[in-house]
Amino acid sequence: MTMPMGEGAVTAAAPAEAWADEREPAQKPEEPSLSAGEWLSRNLFSSAVNSVLTVVFTLLVLLAVRGLLNFTFSEERTWRAVKTNMRFLFTHAYPQEQYVRIWVCVGAIAVLSGLSIGLLAKTGRGISLKKLSMNLMGSGALIALGILLREPSAVVGDEGAVLHRDAAGAAGDSFVGWLDANALTVLGVLVLANVALAGWFHLQGTYLQGGPGPRVAHGVLVLASIGVLIVEQYAAGEVVREPFSEAMSDRAWWWLAAALLAGAGAAAWFGLGDSRRRNTFVPAMHVFFVVAGMAVLSGWVYPWGHYAFLEGEFISEPGSTVAMTTKLPWTVMWILLVGAYMLGRSLRTARAGPRLRLPLNLLWLLTPFVLYWAVLRDPDLDWDHVLTTDIPMALFFAAFGGLAIWFLAHPRVGEAGRIMAVVLVGVAALNWVAAFFGWYPMLQKARISFLLLAVIALLAHNFAGDRTQRMRLVAAWVALMAVFHWLVTLVNSPSTVKTPTDALVGGFSITLIVSTFTLLLAFPMGVLLALARTSKLPIFRVLSTVYIEVFRGVPLITLLFFFNVIFNLFLPQNMSLVDIAGATVGFALFSAAYLAENIRGGLQAVRRGQYEASDAVGFTTVQRTLFIVLPQALRVSIPPLVGQVIATFKETSLLAVVGIFDFLFIADKVISAQSEFLGVKREGLLFVSFIYWIFAYNMSKHSQRLEKRLGVGER
Repeated sequence: MTMPMGEGAVTAAAPAEAWADEREPAQKPEEPSLSAGEWLSRNLFSSAVNSVLTVVFTLLVLLAVRGLLNFTFSEERTWRAVKTNMRFLFTHAYPQEQYVRIWVCVGAIAVLSGLSIGLLAKTGRGISLKKLSMNLMGSGALIALGILLREPSAVVGDEGAVLHRDAAGAAGDSFVGWLDANALTVLGVLVLANVALAGWFHLQGTYLQGGPGPRVAHGVLVLASIGVLIVEQYAAGEVVREPFSEAMSDRAWWWLAAALLAGAGAAAWFGLGDSRRRNTFVPAMHVFFVVAGMAVLSGWVYPWGHYAFLEGEFISEPGSTVAMTTKLPWTVMWILLVGAYMLGRSLRTARAGPRLRLPLNLLWLLTPFVLYWAVLRDPDLDWDHVLTTDIPMALFFAAFGGLAIWFLAHPRVGEAGRIMAVVLVGVAALNWVAAFFGWYPMLQKARISFLLLAVIALLAHNFAGDRTQRMRLVAAWVALMAVFHWLVTLVNSPSTVKTPTDALVGGFSITLIVSTFTLLLAFPMGVLLALARTSKLPIFRVLSTVYIEVFRGVPLITLLFFFNVIFNLFLPQNMSLVDIAGATVGFALFSAAYLAENIRGGLQAVRRGQYEASDAVGFTTVQRTLFIVLPQALRVSIPPLVGQVIATFKETSLLAVVGIFDFLFIADKVISAQSEFLGVKREGLLFVSFIYWIFAYNMSKHSQRLEKRLGVGER
């Protein structure tokens, strides 16, 4: 039997995957490209008010950029302090002879990232050549403007001191001296002239209808304003600075970078027509790989300088490239990232994505634990204890738990299964009560294993199915026991890596570790708290509400002090919580309260019809929550959830307050206490702020792409 088919239709026998691959979401048609004058007239000079605001805002931005550049590149800044302590800032006192473990961790993350992006990420159209060329030209123009706005370098005398001009010659009869003394007046006149010209454009109707003369005059006035800023900064102050021409020649590398970027963008813009610019796309990952590759290549070519602090000695070689121990590992990381991405793309082409999605997600979940406790710590295992206690215990729980799950997951187990689950819950609770009163000894991981088995037993009937489904559940339990007991064994084994402090690593590494483990603990807690607060059972609703309101009402710094200073007083003798663990617990408990409220907002956004539909098809409460409600609630909650993730990442800077050698603490206290860099703080704080901004900005942009892909707020 045949069916009438219209244009673009598929046959009835075509698989659903083909339809899903060929179908694309409807998109708004793009408008024709505007010329530069049309774009300015429509967006910046559409009215007199907009024209005035554009001029004033442009001057304010120029002043702000000029101040930031002059502050950053001033001779008063000692950036050598940051360059010398770069390894200290990122890993603190991790031994240099075992630093290969740090690179193994970075390489593992690079491989997983490349595989995930190549295998699981949806392939979009990429970046259009129009947008790419505009970004290239804009980047080149910004670099050129920064070169001009940055003041010339100060002249240093024979004794190494900065030379100063005579007070009498600070503002002489020359034009530069006069402009230095009257810079604000000249800028005010130029601003008023721009305002008057904006009024002229408004009277004429649009920017384009004002005639070529006024438009040229407007451009001259804007360039004159920029010129006043440049000349004024060249003549400002009493410091003697090198001639403007020498300053520009000293920045030849930057001029070359600006010319290459602007030239590449202009070649793509003018070499292609409007249609080809719009419809030619470059994969976004290829652009990222090229930019990252150029950054790595610059380490081999550009003389960034070799700075280090090794074995108590400061190394300063400003005219050379970076050390081989830095540029070679980063080159390997780039190769691993690109190679893993290409492997992921080939597996995606082979339709292996659906089969590898779950293993790859589990690898991401296990990676933080394995890298920290197995790679960085290099635990010293007691093999006698492992063979006589750890392995037999793991085998016992794997076998006993597997048999229990096999029985409980049977479709016709009935009330007997629920009674058995309740018995297991009672055994798990009895073990913890016995530990509190000291009735009988038991290893802590045995108590946790019983607790995990009790939770699985309570949920097993929700995943009941045929023989294949039950075998998958048993295999999952066996894998869970193997990984859990292996990790607990690693945690209980002493580390062979010796550091001067109690912490294994510090600096930015501890920031990443604390934020990662905080989110791994806080997110499931937040989900459970949100579900409990929306529960119909009063006991769960009241307890979750009390928890959320209490932890949201207590300052985070109070929790950090409590778990780092006071909490150990309540623990049994010979038991204590290390600083990093206490800080992670405090962060997790605090973040879970906020995440719970974000998720609760998503739960309230799920329509009642979804609940009724799931009840109509016979879903249990757990199945309805896991497969229907939570996916929709989490999708709606993406913006506030990502906001909380960014806030948690930035709040790790509070670790410095409780004495942990984190990123901020090292930049603020440790470097400034070194004999070579006494009192040098601004450079380190600016560098720390820049790193925090990079990570927060990338998380925000990734969140926006995820929202766009999932259609948050659109459907």
